Amino acid sequence: MRPVIPYVTAALLFGLGVYGVLRRRNAVLVLMAVELMLNAVNLLLITADSTTRAALPHGGQVFALFVIVIAAAEVGVGLAIVLQLYRLRGSVALDEVRLHEHPPDAGPEPAVEPTGVTGPASSGTGPR
Repeated sequence: MRPVIPYVTAALLFGLGVYGVLRRRNAVLVLMAVELMLNAVNLLLITADSTTRAALPHGGQVFALFVIVIAAAEVGVGLAIVLQLYRLRGSVALDEVRLHEHPPDAGPEPAVEPTGVTGPASSGTGPR
């Protein structure tokens, strides 16, 4: 078998996936582009396994199976994140996602917000 056609197909699929990750603004489409890249890697692994004789028999197929398992886990976690983002923001556009909620010049966020601190400074009975 000539491995040129599957290799070129895998390269084109991977290129389309990279374009989708870099160019798309919708989180679901970005996840689909990542899946396209993982499928291109699977095609590459299966083609390399069938064309070369390695010391490990069916090594490419085993690695492709691992990639499929990782892709399934990635879809589950990714869609959970996208659904939570849609619930919070009402949109899955990646341009609208702010990674930092506070302004960058405000300093670090406190770990716990003070709510009703009692003490000499807040009760008004202490020294001024």
